[in-house]
Amino acid sequence: MSLISPHAIIEEGAIIGPDVEIGAFCFISGKAKIGKGTKIAQGTCIYGNTTIGEYNDIFSHAVLGSVPQDLKYAGEEVELIIGDRNKIREFTLFNPGTAGGGGKTVVGNDNLFMGYVHLGHDVIIGNNCILANAATLAGHVEMGNHAVIGGMTPVHQFVKIGDFAMIAGASALSQDVPPYCLAEGNRAVLRGLNLNGLRRHLDRSDIDALRSAYRDLFESGKPLQEQASALLEETTSDFVKNLCTFIVNTKRGIPYERNQS
Repeated sequence: MSLISPHAIIEEGAIIGPDVEIGAFCFISGKAKIGKGTKIAQGTCIYGNTTIGEYNDIFSHAVLGSVPQDLKYAGEEVELIIGDRNKIREFTLFNPGTAGGGGKTVVGNDNLFMGYVHLGHDVIIGNNCILANAATLAGHVEMGNHAVIGGMTPVHQFVKIGDFAMIAGASALSQDVPPYCLAEGNRAVLRGLNLNGLRRHLDRSDIDALRSAYRDLFESGKPLQEQASALLEETTSDFVKNLCTFIVNTKRGIPYERNQS
């Protein structure tokens, strides 16, 4: 049975699943869909065509689904879609998509969004990601699975962040970060592999293959795209293939320090 405060405002048409908790002074749009077991703390506002999956934990004063911060937005029908078991902390702001970006902002499952995190329009987030306090993602940013963004870090529009990548806190990211890599600085550049994250999930042999590939790609002084294409043909490691494919397909470039020797 759902527990809904009498002080919450829920517009007609909203779909509220079983065992949902909605605190005092929340606002729920008539186009919203809230999945089973989700908890919505006091003062949260859920606007527009927002779909929230099951067993999410949404803390006080989150704002989800308010119109995009894009001057081209002209009232089109757009969406925010959030998966299951996410933790969305206080004062977060998630915008829906825009017509120019496919109309959808999409969040996967089992993510942690700490306080004051902002997801801009048309952002895509995978599963098991962590965005620390005040991380801010501009429009069209894409994150893979198990990626981490440190606190107070802005990410430029259209940037892609690969699986198991980590962006250190207080960085400023304007280019793509390949999977399994660590980037840091303002502007952020690659500092190596995200070894702490990889050791929690990958076998040592897989990490060793990525170490060797990282040296060949970023420390050999050879042209990056050519080296990635060559490695892609030679390697038998699925992880190295994922890394090389990301590099071959990058649109914004990879931020690494070129070997001058």
